[in-house]
Amino acid sequence: MTITKGLQPAVSPSPGAGPADNRRWAALAVLCVSLLIVTLDTTVLNVVLPTLVRRLGATTTELQWIVDAYVIVFAGLLLVVGSVADRVGRKRTFLAGLVLFAAGSTWAAFSGSVGVLIAARASMGIGGALIMPSTLSIITQMFSKVAERQRAIGFWAGTSGVGIALGPIIAGLLLAHFWWGSVFLINVPVAAIGFCCAMPLVPDSKDPAALAPDFAGALLSVAGIALLLWAIIEAPVRGWTSARVIAAGLAGLAVLSCFVIWERHSSHPMLNLNFFRRREFSGAIGSVGMCTVGLYGALFVLTQFLQFDLGYTPLQAGIRVLPAAGAIAVVAPLSALLQRSVGARLTTAAGLLIVGTGLWQVSLATASATYASIVSGMVLLGIGAGLVIPAATASVMGSVPLQNTGVGSATNGTVLQLGGALGVAIIGSLLSTRYSGKMTAALAPYHVPHSIMQVILGSVGGALGVAARLGGTLGVELEQVARSSFVSGMDLGMRTGAALAIAGAVLAVVVIPGWPGRGSNRG
Repeated sequence: MTITKGLQPAVSPSPGAGPADNRRWAALAVLCVSLLIVTLDTTVLNVVLPTLVRRLGATTTELQWIVDAYVIVFAGLLLVVGSVADRVGRKRTFLAGLVLFAAGSTWAAFSGSVGVLIAARASMGIGGALIMPSTLSIITQMFSKVAERQRAIGFWAGTSGVGIALGPIIAGLLLAHFWWGSVFLINVPVAAIGFCCAMPLVPDSKDPAALAPDFAGALLSVAGIALLLWAIIEAPVRGWTSARVIAAGLAGLAVLSCFVIWERHSSHPMLNLNFFRRREFSGAIGSVGMCTVGLYGALFVLTQFLQFDLGYTPLQAGIRVLPAAGAIAVVAPLSALLQRSVGARLTTAAGLLIVGTGLWQVSLATASATYASIVSGMVLLGIGAGLVIPAATASVMGSVPLQNTGVGSATNGTVLQLGGALGVAIIGSLLSTRYSGKMTAALAPYHVPHSIMQVILGSVGGALGVAARLGGTLGVELEQVARSSFVSGMDLGMRTGAALAIAGAVLAVVVIPGWPGRGSNRG
């Protein structure tokens, strides 16, 4: 049954979708381990960003594209992939995703330029889009009881936390012994192990009445997201009032409006807009997006702060991100217990308030800040995300019919990734705008050559490189100004993320139903 028939009674899973209990939990383990390559990729890449500045000469804007090229494709395809998984089989879609992700990772590892790396990252987004919704929809099919499903989703979300925690450490270790491309090759053995174990253990299921995938909707969503993010990311370089930036932003909003109109009138939409009339669905979706704006945006900035401003090596920086990532891994499996006690509304709202508090605490950093002055904020960020993501995800998955779990999980994953992309774009662009403005004002009396000025304004890493080559008193002064400007931009981005998280908490209180136990895949 397709998403357009979402309000009809649920169909039974196909044979093989209900393995014995011991096999169900073994299959869950396989799915969670395979999901690691998607979550590992996020924090592994964040730690390597400063290295890409040094090795490939990437600017801050190019770093944002290296991160978001993956997410644009990932988020844009998730919804149509959910429909494909419902139609052709969730296990087959999952296995295909592992193969494509491994291939894209290999291409990224051997990229010789920023442009090639951005293209390779986009190709990895296709594999990620096939993997994530398939894992969650298979889990929802295997665990039909609400309590078991919440527990399983808690482990699923906890795996994301483990990936976030392991990513910085693995990246640091690899960069200490190998070239930067090795951080992408780590995905290949994980994908191979997941593929081999999934073949005998993971059950298949599909919706025998599913309609054809909505490729027109997918094209509109990818184009709209890409145009909107292009405007946000390029604005600091081209100017926020640039005609091209304004035109791209307006075009992106127009295309996304066309996407909504198309989905509303299509005979086989990839997104049932009627689902958003359900408070547990729309409120939870919005909360996930607000949470990941702060989480992904903060990780994008903090890994650069730890290396460029505090002078840590990639491995040292990876270890120091561990408290935030580890908090997600520890708290996420416990979120289901709290949700059953006080309900999704209070669990999600509390988590978003904690996220906002953590971001605000980090935003108090100064140019003379130490690691000790920001670690408590990082821990709060992890605790809050560990509460929000599984609670909101369980609310989303519990509010859609069982036969539409592929599309339901894809919608959840789309908003999660899109929130992350917007976090990197918004917080990164605010940082870049503030940094460029302060550096331009500080260097105006010195008449710096244009080519060197472009390197300095491109990223704090570029400025520090120029300062090191310059040496002497001027080099020291340039280094101090660059670090101070970067921290000022970071603080502005973090405060913005904090405001959005607090707004998300208010949204959760107003929209999400307040009593425990809501959501059981109603027909």
